[in-house]
Amino acid sequence: MPTTFPTPRLVIFDCDGVLVDSEPVSNRVMVENLARNGLPMTVERSMELFVGSTMSGAMAKAIELGADLHEGWVDEIYAETYEALKAGVALMPGVMDLLALLDAKQIPCCVASNGSEDKMRITLGQNGLWQRFHPTAMFSAQSLGVAKPDPGLFLAAASHFGVQARDCLVFEDSATGVLAATRAGMRCLGFAPGGTGETLTAQGAEVFSDMSEVPALIGL
Repeated sequence: MPTTFPTPRLVIFDCDGVLVDSEPVSNRVMVENLARNGLPMTVERSMELFVGSTMSGAMAKAIELGADLHEGWVDEIYAETYEALKAGVALMPGVMDLLALLDAKQIPCCVASNGSEDKMRITLGQNGLWQRFHPTAMFSAQSLGVAKPDPGLFLAAASHFGVQARDCLVFEDSATGVLAATRAGMRCLGFAPGGTGETLTAQGAEVFSDMSEVPALIGL
């Protein structure tokens, strides 16, 4: 028989690649920048390497692979990424329906991201979600000083809402985020709309590919 789970008391969303379809845009910027700095790669490879990373983590990884990056590179790539995102980024299909369902069931939700609040202001602000989550339901690694895969970001969210980790449900699209959730002792649904989600499964996620699947997965 399939495992049944209690209804979550808090739902925690990653931002990029879960709420908003920002990863392709951000990684095209990354590819163009790294090519100028001696490290050519495809967008697909960039996503494999950097989705779920902090920018400082991405910088360290890129240097290790041979990129010639200067001290101010993080600020540079942030500026280039923000500019590209301002041109337009869509919500993931089905997100608004899922949020409406959670509201109807009176289940609180929040965002916990390795990205900056400035980035979320751009992506979520275009789609009417910035005011929903900011400031009481938004947790940024850049602001809190703790980043996934450390579980501290998720645990801070749970503590803020007065909810035990075992009663939280996390939505993630990166292995880094899934690892943070499992380390926090939280159930994690791994969103893989364009693939099999093998890397998510390997870290302990239950993989799904469409937001319409979620109500059945969480018993709503």
